Amino acid sequence: MRDSLRDFVETFQAPRALIGMLHAAPLPGTPHARDGLEAIIDAAVTEARVYRDAGFTALLLENMHDRPYLKGHVGPEVVASMTAIAREVRRAVALPLGVQVLAAANREAVAVALASGASFVRVEAFAFAHVADEGVLEACAGPLLRYRRAVGAEHVRVFADIKKKHAAHAITADVSLAETARAAEFFSADGVIVTGASTGAPCAPDDVSEARDAASLPVLVGSGITPENMARYVRAHGFIVGSSVKHGGRWDRALDPAATRAVAEAFKALPPP
Repeated sequence: MRDSLRDFVETFQAPRALIGMLHAAPLPGTPHARDGLEAIIDAAVTEARVYRDAGFTALLLENMHDRPYLKGHVGPEVVASMTAIAREVRRAVALPLGVQVLAAANREAVAVALASGASFVRVEAFAFAHVADEGVLEACAGPLLRYRRAVGAEHVRVFADIKKKHAAHAITADVSLAETARAAEFFSADGVIVTGASTGAPCAPDDVSEARDAASLPVLVGSGITPENMARYVRAHGFIVGSSVKHGGRWDRALDPAATRAVAEAFKALPPP
């Protein structure tokens, strides 16, 4: 039987993880693309080193700037670009690396992780459907985990958003966050992620407790973490941080080294989960 908490510690070499978001600049072929791939890679590597030097324990690469997103898939140019960026980040910084490909391009994320040697992926719509900015996203656990097995990527951990941000959950309003966490566990997720309503918005601390009490999975907070509020989520196993470490607290701005260090110091002050 799987032991997801043991696997989490194996992945991050600690019982708790502080994960810094690498928001890759707009990739080739997307509406706001402006830089060549080498410049995009250099920027991601530079930010990865800032996170490492501040004391972050892991990284998560995401194509956040590729808006507006395609639903459930991306082209080969995005997969190739994300793989190239991820490989160079891994060469430069010896921290566990994750991959997310928006929007809900979860198979592509697993492929990038496998090709680049990344350790985990963040996925959307793993269990239960919801209505996202891009439209209706169907649950993907069955085909995704079959794909992961088929390509030999079972070592890549799958951390699944539940009741995720930037989405409406009216069609599953009768399904609680706890039941969603239990469904993710039943469908063999390696961990669950709770968020606020949007990027940079804090989630309710009670959501962390509800998810932890419902399933025997690691629980990560996926939005809204700041040095001031981190201690409110002391039951979380991981923190994914991408807005409060940017200038002005905006995800689309450059990384602020001082803010990055402040988050890392707050993380170090936490008691064990």
